[in-house]
Amino acid sequence: MTNLATARDTAPARRAAPRRPGRGPLAARSRTRGAAGRRRTPLLFWCPFAVLFAAMYLAPIVYAAVSSLFVVHRSGLGLTAPTKVFDPIGNYTHAFGDGGFTSSLGRVALFGVVQVPVMLGLALGLALLLDSRSARAKGFFRLAGFLPYAIPGVSAALVWSFMYSPQSSPVNHLLEPLGLHVPFFSGGTVLWSVANIVTWAWTGYNMVIIYAALQSVPAEVLEAARVDGASALRIAWSIKIPAVRGAIALTAVFSIIGSAQLFNEPVVLQPVSSGAISSAFTPIMSAQAAVAAGDYPYAAAQSVVLAVLVGVVSFVFFKLTNRGEQA
Repeated sequence: MTNLATARDTAPARRAAPRRPGRGPLAARSRTRGAAGRRRTPLLFWCPFAVLFAAMYLAPIVYAAVSSLFVVHRSGLGLTAPTKVFDPIGNYTHAFGDGGFTSSLGRVALFGVVQVPVMLGLALGLALLLDSRSARAKGFFRLAGFLPYAIPGVSAALVWSFMYSPQSSPVNHLLEPLGLHVPFFSGGTVLWSVANIVTWAWTGYNMVIIYAALQSVPAEVLEAARVDGASALRIAWSIKIPAVRGAIALTAVFSIIGSAQLFNEPVVLQPVSSGAISSAFTPIMSAQAAVAAGDYPYAAAQSVVLAVLVGVVSFVFFKLTNRGEQA
C-alpha cells in the first residue's frame, strides 16, 4: 500500500514537470521557419541583381537576336511603310557580304592585336616601377597615371582632335623647323592615331589593377630572392610577373572587349579626319549607321555577329591562359 500511495503522489509531479526547450511540435515549426528564413535571405539580396541583369542585359540580347531574324523590305518608290519578313539568315548573309562591315571587323582585330599588347606592356612596366623599392611619391604617380581614365572619353577625343588637326596641331608646328610632318589622318596612320588616344586613356587604369595585384606578393619571398643575390630585373621576371598573371589576363580580356566596342574616339575624330574615318570605321559605327538608315534588324545582326566573335575570342584567350598556368 505504501508503494502504491507513493506512486500516486509522484505521478502528478512527473506530469507537471516542464518540457525541455527545443522539443515538441512548436519548436520544430520554429526551427523550420528559421531555416526557411535563412534560405530566403540570400535570395532577397540576389533578386535585385537578377531583375536588373535580366532587364538590362538578357532582354536586349534576346530582342536583338530575335530582331535579326527578320529582313526589312521597302517598296521601290518608298511610298508605303516598310515591312518585316522572317528570313533567319538574310541579315547575316548581308553582313558577311558587306565590305564595309567586314573591313571594320578586320580593322578592329588589327587594332586589338597591336594596341592591347602595347598598352598592357606599358601598364605592366609602370606598375613594376611603382612597386620597386626605389620608387618615391607613389601616390602622386598612381594618381597621375589614373587621371587620363577619369577624363570622359569624348572630352579627351576632342582635345586630341586639336592635337591631330592639320591646321592647329602643335606637334606638327614643333616638327616644322625640322622639315617633318605627321599625317595623323592619312589612310595608313588614322587607326594608330585612334589607338594612341585609347592607350593614353587606359594605360593608367590597367596599371592600377596590376599594381594592386603586385601588393599581394609576399614580402618574405622578395626578401629571400634578394638575399640569394637576385637582381631587381630577375625578381620582376621570375616572381612578380608570374604572380600577377591573373590580373594581366583579366585586363587583357577587358581590353579585347573594349577594342570591339571602339566608338567614341573615331566618332569624335570623324568630322576633322578629311574622310579617313568613314561611317563604318568600326563595327559599332556600322551598326549605328544601319540604325540611322532605319534598318534595325540589320543593325541587330551586326551586333550579334560582333558579340559572338568577341565571346569566342575571350573564351579561347581564357583557355590559353589557363593552360599556361596549369603547365
